[in-house]
Amino acid sequence: MAEMIRTATPADAEAIAALNRAAFGGEEEVGIVERLRGDGLVAVELVAEQGGAIIGHILLSWLPTVIDGRSVKALALAPMAVRPGLQKQGIGGRLIAAALDQARAAGAQAVIVLGHPGYYPRFGFSAALAQNLASPFSGDAFMALELVPGALAGQRGSVSYPSAFGL
Repeated sequence: MAEMIRTATPADAEAIAALNRAAFGGEEEVGIVERLRGDGLVAVELVAEQGGAIIGHILLSWLPTVIDGRSVKALALAPMAVRPGLQKQGIGGRLIAAALDQARAAGAQAVIVLGHPGYYPRFGFSAALAQNLASPFSGDAFMALELVPGALAGQRGSVSYPSAFGL
């Protein structure tokens, strides 16, 4: 049975929290999602639903980003989860593709992720593109994707993760 991807609603909150607990093994991502919602920073929030059950979730939130003194409309991709036992079936990839489409429609110019370096590059994310961005993160897992070509071009930049991320 194929899953349906749709915009998350307030009625999905408990199922999304349960999914994040199952996928990440704790409360950290649950709290991040709740704080991002409460702070009004959510740009895109989608769920994958199968047989009436939420089996996947992705959230993109506004992430203050500056390059060479100019503001870039960037989003943080975090968290993304697929129910354990249903991973490696393409559900996450379909969530990412749908979320990136909605991010473009929302006027975002770039998306930043701290994620698995073996997974996200297939969607166009690049650690090289993020290396000029000062942030609490660095290395191969800190990646960026330009939705607008040249959005992240420049010498020096920074991202300022909102307090919702608890950094």
